[in-house]
Amino acid sequence: MEDPIPLEPREDPGAADIKSLVQMGEAEPPPVPAPADNPFLAPDWPPEDQPA
Repeated sequence: MEDPIPLEPREDPGAADIKSLVQMGEAEPPPVPAPADNPFLAPDWPPEDQPA
């Protein structure tokens, strides 16, 4: 499979994608989100004495 052709960044400062804005120097790169503390939490079910 051939490598994709790299796209040039947009010259429009109103470009909708953040990658183009960062390449043009118009915006800062977004922060990397922190991983979840505990992705395997128990489901939050209502107590059994209350109707659903």
